[in-house]
Amino acid sequence: MAEVHAIRRERLRGRCAAAGVAAALVTQPANVRYLTGCAPAGAALLVGPGPEDVLVHLRTPPDHRGRAEFSDDLRSLVLRSADGDAAVAAAGLAREHAAASLAVEEHHLTVVRHRAIGSVAGGLPLTDLGGAVEQLRLVKDEQEIAALRIAAEIADQALGELLESILVGRTERHLALELERRLVDHGADGPAFPTSVGTGPHSGTPRHAPTDRRVEEGDFLTVRLGACYRGYRCEIGRTFVIGSAPAAWQIDLYELVFDAQRAGRETLAPGVACRDVDRATRQPLTAAGHTEGLAPWSGHGVGLEIDEDPQLSPAAMGKLDACVPVTVEPGVHLPGRGGVRIDDTLVVRPVADGGPELLTITTKELLAL
Repeated sequence: MAEVHAIRRERLRGRCAAAGVAAALVTQPANVRYLTGCAPAGAALLVGPGPEDVLVHLRTPPDHRGRAEFSDDLRSLVLRSADGDAAVAAAGLAREHAAASLAVEEHHLTVVRHRAIGSVAGGLPLTDLGGAVEQLRLVKDEQEIAALRIAAEIADQALGELLESILVGRTERHLALELERRLVDHGADGPAFPTSVGTGPHSGTPRHAPTDRRVEEGDFLTVRLGACYRGYRCEIGRTFVIGSAPAAWQIDLYELVFDAQRAGRETLAPGVACRDVDRATRQPLTAAGHTEGLAPWSGHGVGLEIDEDPQLSPAAMGKLDACVPVTVEPGVHLPGRGGVRIDDTLVVRPVADGGPELLTITTKELLAL
């Protein structure tokens, strides 16, 4: 993997050179991890100006899930003081190495940190690196997709085991905690994001925070969870009915959201505009009169963060590429009654390769639990 990270840094160095920038200071944790294989708290990575890049941090890289291996062109520098700022120290190194300019991730830095970096850099011109690393992260290699595949398997396992247990009478909060415990039991680093469990009138609410409401007969139960495996995060969402048989309105609503989700999944392909995927997902819902309360997105990218580019929304720009993992997650919530959400993680693949690869495989059948 050290060679993979070296290649990634070289690609960033090439982008900087094309923009006339001598060195880049990377501080966003997911970006640091992408370029080095680890991201100790508060770490900063200086790419350029010389042949050797420097990872500055407050302590040695953690050996969680395996110690990161550094290539010969990456040096690790541990600050002596626990009160030090790795980004400021890295900017000082750029000045010492006589860099002609330094690009920083302004979207991640506070005003105070930006000023401190500018002060240490002296007369070194500071420019905005923007989302250069995020753009490199967009298309995943097969090792990254393999990690996402395992994360999805773990999430499927945890959800499947929960469905085999008794649910009536248990609280949303308790079910969410149990799911997160099961994720870790099956090998996850932890949950990819706070697990959402919604019952009855709470079901179908986007990103609902679990409460002490107890599961009751006849409820819709919506669950949204994800596993983090070696830093890579997946997402799955399912809706079930508690009791012997769903009501007619529950069947109708479920079938509507299922059709919308299938339409979005079937649209995924390289070269398709992101907004067209959103349109295909959203159209069945709006045609049925569900225009209010819909989420502003129909899906998003996943990877080292749970909410990455591309965004699948009405105003989204750009087109999908092959090997880009995304979610497709439509839902409808009826105030006072509840609702349905169905959420999968898929990898965009060309038709010649079988079309989109579904990573989360828990059944989408409307089960009565």
